[in-house]
Amino acid sequence: MKEKIYTIPVSDAFAEDCECPLCVLEKKLENECIEYALGPSLMEPDMRQETNEKGFCKDHFEAMFNSQANRLGLALMIDTFMQEKNKKFQNIFETRAGSLEKDANAGLMKNISNKISSKQTETDKMVQELVGELDKIEHSCSICSKLEHTMDRYIDVIFYLYFREPDFREVFDSKKGFCLKHLKQLLVSTKKYLNTSETAIFTKKLMEMQISNLDRVEKEVDWFTKKFDYRYNDAPWGNSKDAVLRSIQKIRGNCNLKQ
Repeated sequence: MKEKIYTIPVSDAFAEDCECPLCVLEKKLENECIEYALGPSLMEPDMRQETNEKGFCKDHFEAMFNSQANRLGLALMIDTFMQEKNKKFQNIFETRAGSLEKDANAGLMKNISNKISSKQTETDKMVQELVGELDKIEHSCSICSKLEHTMDRYIDVIFYLYFREPDFREVFDSKKGFCLKHLKQLLVSTKKYLNTSETAIFTKKLMEMQISNLDRVEKEVDWFTKKFDYRYNDAPWGNSKDAVLRSIQKIRGNCNLKQ
């Protein structure tokens, strides 16, 4: 297969013996994003603007903090993020503070009327605006956005190689399937990147491989449970010693599981 710079990470991931090559690809990319966030991005105005706006999700805050790579850099990002969000909350509150006082002093009949009416009060509007801002914080993450964008590009590369590089197609078809998260991502992406004929060909091969390997993992988990029965004490473990770990990863994708 003729290597090109954008295919190398994909080819490397599919060269590994694993339950999901896309998990390998995603984990490597995630580690690179965390390292970048705590390093070079701190000196780039565009990236600081993005982290000020999006912040990070719980998992990536934990990963950056636990890495202990650059606590000062992390603190600087948190500081400017909180400054920006505090200003937004303050602006929303101060803009409608007078209306809160007015609605707080509303009489009984006015309260009943507002409950019956579909018209929003100024207090309702303020609460909605605050909740909207909190929703943005809860569901936005600079690293997650980068992962989502880059993984979509890698999916495009996978489809390109699958239908244009016989060597890669052979490797792909020989894998152990994918975690359910990335199985879904592959299936959803067929609509974006493949025509009807390609989708049918790809889906047939993908699902044959996936069903076979889900059955394999289930049988390995089943054998793991049987090994706790005294009747199977002397029977070999086979591939079942780490079956619980691999089955969880097969179902949910990358997990920080203790071995």
